[in-house]
Amino acid sequence: MSEKISKIDIRKFDLQELEKFFVEMGEKKFRARQVYEWLWKKSATSFDQMTNLSKNLRTVVNENFVINPIQEDKVQRSNDGTIKSRFRLHDGHMIESVLIPVPSDNRFTVCVSSQVGCSLTCSFCATGRMKRVRNLDASEIYDQVVMVNQQALETFGHPLTNIVYMGMGEPLLAYKNVLKSIELITSPEGLHMSPKRITVSTAGIAKMIRKLADDEVKFNLALSLHAADDEKRDKIMPINEQNNLEILMDSIEYFYQKTKNRISYEYIAFQNFNDTIEDAKNLFKLCKRFPVKVNVIEYNPIDGADFEKSSEDRIDAFAQYLRQRKVMITVRRSRGKDIDAACGQLANKE
Repeated sequence: MSEKISKIDIRKFDLQELEKFFVEMGEKKFRARQVYEWLWKKSATSFDQMTNLSKNLRTVVNENFVINPIQEDKVQRSNDGTIKSRFRLHDGHMIESVLIPVPSDNRFTVCVSSQVGCSLTCSFCATGRMKRVRNLDASEIYDQVVMVNQQALETFGHPLTNIVYMGMGEPLLAYKNVLKSIELITSPEGLHMSPKRITVSTAGIAKMIRKLADDEVKFNLALSLHAADDEKRDKIMPINEQNNLEILMDSIEYFYQKTKNRISYEYIAFQNFNDTIEDAKNLFKLCKRFPVKVNVIEYNPIDGADFEKSSEDRIDAFAQYLRQRKVMITVRRSRGKDIDAACGQLANKE
């Protein structure tokens, strides 16, 4: 067995486990907190950076542990300012993250991945055509935020303002690691970002939405809805067959009642499929049960999918129907399309 494989990934340890390690080594308990602070508040990627530890102690820690930071592999910059980064993980797998800057609104959002690939096979999504290899560790999600925040500072002179779990993978199928990453990002002992600036997006796994509610999470929830009746949703999202709209709406209402956190519906508009006034009526019925914001998104073509994006006239009519009925609705024009960084396009493509 090689030396690297035999070492333990120190970032899988919580503070109590680190304390136990240092006490058993005959060291003071507070050393664990020092290391923990270097890892999560200062985002250290090597033990040599931990300068308030003695050289001897750093050597001992280095002999027992390893840090496996993600590595920047490729960066693409869109004409509209969007930046897509491909990161290499310690085991050679690749993931993508996207920085979406909107300087006019003072918004700098990172879209992070939670899995290598995805198992849900939504017909309009490039990631869904990849097989799911594994869930990301909490530290690998955390690293995306740290590295893209640095990118935002260097490029725009502004830190990240928002985080969306809308990249590769289904976050609620990587539940434990996603929640742990959010704890590291929001904790005063970590990056100390507000959970209200974090949105986790799901294709709709009812039992896990209920678990979010029971765990009393503080972040926002987005549902990738994309069709407001079961027949159409079944066609494009196989997950709907086990989590139909009635089951899904019950779980989201439960989430809202327990947390009062903001909920949004993501709705990609496909030409002559889900963009009629009849579709808008069905969506309106779903919007009446509890406060919700609707984001209508223009479709971004991917290889091998038989969809076309809706015309602006059809999207505007659809949105107007809902707006007249006091539904909070935004039409989002896609960004980063020229570098395959837009919604549904992440697939580690060259």
